Amino acid sequence: MARPAAVGRAGRAVQRVTASALGPYQSAVIRIGFTATYLLFLLREVPYRHELYGPDAPWQWELAHRLISENRAFTVLMWSDGSAWFEAVYALTLVSAFCTLIGWRTRTMSVLFMVGVLSIQNRNVFMGDGGDNVVHLMAIYLVLTRCAQVWSLDARRAAREAARRAEGLRPGRDVVGLVLWAVLGPVLLVATVQHGLGGTWWLPTLLWLLWLGCAARWAATRYAPDGEPRVLLDVVANIAHNVALVVIMAEVCLIYATAGWYKIQGSRWQDGTALYYPLKLDYFTPWPELSNLIAGSAVMVMVVTYATVIVQVAFPFTLFDRRVKNVLLVLMMGEHAGIAVLLGLPFFSMAMISADAVFLPTVFLVWLGARVGSGRDRLLARVSRGPAAARLPGRRKPTEAEAADPGAAGARAAAAQGAGAGTDEAGGEEPGREASRRPADGGPTLVG
Repeated sequence: MARPAAVGRAGRAVQRVTASALGPYQSAVIRIGFTATYLLFLLREVPYRHELYGPDAPWQWELAHRLISENRAFTVLMWSDGSAWFEAVYALTLVSAFCTLIGWRTRTMSVLFMVGVLSIQNRNVFMGDGGDNVVHLMAIYLVLTRCAQVWSLDARRAAREAARRAEGLRPGRDVVGLVLWAVLGPVLLVATVQHGLGGTWWLPTLLWLLWLGCAARWAATRYAPDGEPRVLLDVVANIAHNVALVVIMAEVCLIYATAGWYKIQGSRWQDGTALYYPLKLDYFTPWPELSNLIAGSAVMVMVVTYATVIVQVAFPFTLFDRRVKNVLLVLMMGEHAGIAVLLGLPFFSMAMISADAVFLPTVFLVWLGARVGSGRDRLLARVSRGPAAARLPGRRKPTEAEAADPGAAGARAAAAQGAGAGTDEAGGEEPGREASRRPADGGPTLVG
């Protein structure tokens, strides 16, 4: 009896993994978090881009080319040492990061975002830190996920296409998708022939599989939306998404486990004074008064030092208990927020908080999306009504006499309504027209 039950559970697990892309909200948070992190980083470094990664960098193009020829890393900035080519790559990375952030053509834009991240970071590997390494890895994993199922423009377009299919109409023509596919194909072919995709085998294989897969999915959606080829492609995409999501979770656990165990071996972490030293470094003290205040409290330094080690070592073991895991998530996100403020490392903290978000509960993410969506709708409603609507009088509070005699108040209200109707007949605004101008209540979406 036990064996058939185990087989049934295994079958249900396989069905769940292949039939749907799990964690749609978690993958959307990862997409938004990491693209926002790198987008803000690139915008901040715009005045210094030439000195960091461009032609004026101390790590010159010839030195970078020599290193890349040895480690076989990938960067399109090695295709040319011209300033115009660098500006084009930098601008393309900015655009792809923004488009991936809002979920527009996410599959294509996530690939371009990965290419931009790898190109800029591998151009000068000495400018990165731990946060850059996390962004580097997550940009690769993001390509394999179906991270635009919610909170994206692609999700809205998919909903419109589903409505068309429900009405028995043929899918709309995807002109933009065809243009992107047709433009990027020759670029990929030239890069492959010219050996411009680095010295590894996995990157060209991944790019060609994605390019061919997009063509196959377009053909299946266009000519057989309910056929077996479309179902097979969905199964492959779901498996790739779920595997990538598991890899992201394992990567986060590995980061914290290794960081925690290495800290345990350090004498400064053992005696509870490790936090004191970075608070006294000028490079890591954007707020000297606040840093000195915390460093002056031996108890606070000891508590934060030991708490950091305990949380990082314990987190991978708390995944089996949802409540304890959620508590540690709050502590770790608070820790990284403190690092951003106290040590002046905002992008490292944003990257780690985005990675932590893969473990956030779906209920909380749905609630957060609804709150953000309602706030957006209220803001758009105020903007669309304009300042004149803000001066419209609201409902008058009843006086004490009206509260004591509701009948008299009702009679006065009826008389006022009759006067208002006469105003409408005399050429005023028709009843209900003001309500028709109010924006409809949108769904709980973040962008678009």
